[in-house]
Amino acid sequence: MIHDLLVHSSKYENLHPHFPAAFNWLKNFNPSTPDGKYEIAGTDCVAGVQRYTTKPSTEKKWEAHQTFGDIQVIYSGEETCGHTDVSRLQSSEAYSASKDVEKFTAPTFSTTQLHLRGGYFTVFYPQDAHQPGVAFAQPTEVLKVVIKFKL
Repeated sequence: MIHDLLVHSSKYENLHPHFPAAFNWLKNFNPSTPDGKYEIAGTDCVAGVQRYTTKPSTEKKWEAHQTFGDIQVIYSGEETCGHTDVSRLQSSEAYSASKDVEKFTAPTFSTTQLHLRGGYFTVFYPQDAHQPGVAFAQPTEVLKVVIKFKL
């Protein structure tokens, strides 16, 4: 997992061939862009624009991916995103190759709680189980872009 300011993204662009184009897309993102999927490098690097209301952690599932990594950026609003190593969790929904996601039961131990807000990005790899969309202080409207990059 990587969590840093978007203005520092150039320090990470050599970590994956799709990162230069992905971070360029994120830095030039127009918040009036409608929700939906946008190809950056074919289907191997796709931006998903989404607007939603955050929810209590009891209503949000933990997840992890195997084929694609995530770069998540909040453009308005804020949320908490839980993080822990996937090996520490119990599967609740088997891995779906077509959706590239496995769901997990909520952990009974302390996890890292990231405060996702404007100006920051977070990269999740397959070992990074995460619980996005959790209300920080109270439910709030969020504009978020999740870039899926093929590993």
